[in-house]
Amino acid sequence: MADEAKAKGNAAFSAGRFEEAIQHFSDAISLAPTNHVLYSNRSAAYASLHRYSEALTDAQKTVELKPDWAKGYSRLGAAHVGLGNVEAAVSAYEKGLEYDPANEGLKSGLSDAKAAAARAKPSGASPFGQIFSGPDVWSKLAADPTTRGYLQQPDFMKMMREVQKNPNMINMYLQDQRMMNVLGVLLNVKMRAGGDDMEREMGAPEAEAESTKRSAEPEKKAPEPEPEPEPMEVTDEEKAAKEKKAEAQKEKEKGNAAYKKKDFETAIAHYTKAMELDDEDISYITNRAAVYLEMGKYDECIKDCDKAVERGRELRSDFKMIARALTRKGTALVKLAKTSKDFDIAIETFQKALTEHRNPDTLKKLNDAERAKKELEQQEYFDPKIADEEREKGNEFFKQMKYPEAIKHYTEALKRNPKDPKVYSNRAACYTKLGALPEGLKDAEKCIELDPTFTKGYTRKGAVQFFMKEYEKALQTYQEGLKHDPNNQELQDGVRRCVEQINKASRGDLTPEELQERQAKAMQDPEIQGILTDPIMRQVLVDFQENPSAAQKHLKNPQVMHKIQKLVNAGIVQMK
Repeated sequence: MADEAKAKGNAAFSAGRFEEAIQHFSDAISLAPTNHVLYSNRSAAYASLHRYSEALTDAQKTVELKPDWAKGYSRLGAAHVGLGNVEAAVSAYEKGLEYDPANEGLKSGLSDAKAAAARAKPSGASPFGQIFSGPDVWSKLAADPTTRGYLQQPDFMKMMREVQKNPNMINMYLQDQRMMNVLGVLLNVKMRAGGDDMEREMGAPEAEAESTKRSAEPEKKAPEPEPEPEPMEVTDEEKAAKEKKAEAQKEKEKGNAAYKKKDFETAIAHYTKAMELDDEDISYITNRAAVYLEMGKYDECIKDCDKAVERGRELRSDFKMIARALTRKGTALVKLAKTSKDFDIAIETFQKALTEHRNPDTLKKLNDAERAKKELEQQEYFDPKIADEEREKGNEFFKQMKYPEAIKHYTEALKRNPKDPKVYSNRAACYTKLGALPEGLKDAEKCIELDPTFTKGYTRKGAVQFFMKEYEKALQTYQEGLKHDPNNQELQDGVRRCVEQINKASRGDLTPEELQERQAKAMQDPEIQGILTDPIMRQVLVDFQENPSAAQKHLKNPQVMHKIQKLVNAGIVQMK
């Protein structure tokens, strides 16, 4: 019975009926509560509806039940990305790759999560952060009859404190109507509930300046001078050792000067002399290794680096020095690499260096080595004839509706020939059938990138965006495809479907549930956030409510009209 419910869930998922899929997977879980696959499938369904909190809970349960199953970590990473927790997503994808290093989905997810993390660093907090950190937040909520009662609810207060602490967490709570009402109050926007008109009361939020006083620090008494330490007696042996170290340093400086002049043989002689005078400083060895590396004597460089690491361990040298030696060894190994497998030991050496000291230069060298290995693997693996055979096998499985098997063959075809747009298009269709919409979108975009005139790529991308309920984006995709093939029936039908959905919001025909879902999704859109927090647009919306003559002037501005239409399509406002 559990398998039957699971099959129904899979069928509903493939058809884009995610709510129905969730119900079937829930039925299956009640019958087989320890089946990790069921939680994984339900997590995917929740994620497709942008209900990332539930998706995260199911993904965590999947990993708990089956810790060595790589796909569980893929679900976990996707849920974290949806919630804006990109660092946690990176950790999840990396953990999954420990169990399945060749998993393309995990690799792709990790790459996207790292890119998202990099994009998030400069910009920092959500655009709504300033709104929640204002001095009059609580007074506004207490003054408004819609939100006043919320202040007596413990779960609401907890939610508000979490958002104030980390504004990016607002995405977790946009499905909660209370949070939508809070946004309306703080932005001076009355959120339209199901069937009601959307009114605008936009105004600049009042800010009260707070003055801060600095207390004068008491003057500190000048510290009393400490007594000079008595000189220690030095033995003749210690004195000789000290003189040798000083002489070794002089030899090192001479070696450095010769190295800068590219007089490598002289530099080697000085570094070697320094090593003989003082065997307790591995910098002389690593410097000589650098000279050998510059000369192209890679084997000698590797020997010196190994010697420096071994001696450094004995002396408990600074970990940065050990890392430097390992990095130089890795660089020499990269220079010697002739095949993709030759890069393995170089990559391993760079990774060891990073465990000693996380140096940006070493990290870059590691990334370069991994990229070079991958490119060389593709060159070694490239075979268009085999790629065509694999594509045909994938097509047969697609016709039989065996989509996972089809994906396997399409993936192999792309490894053999990564420049074939048709294979990306076909794999995108499989992902869409399976409800793996982010993967399908990525393949469709790659298809268009490889051949902008291939209209099938636009139909694939538009279909994925439509299933994701991003109707405006889907409409743009279909229209872009029609530029290349104006008579394409699939593209024309796609435009018609999108227009129907967009007009539902304009006419106010959305159900309360659809309206809330569309508003919550819109509030996560950076463009919508930018419009609502733009002082100029806020004044425009006030004029639409209070000054009709000024509003007519705004309508003549195409940029303003575009932004207004964006809000209408998102279900935020309704124009009469």
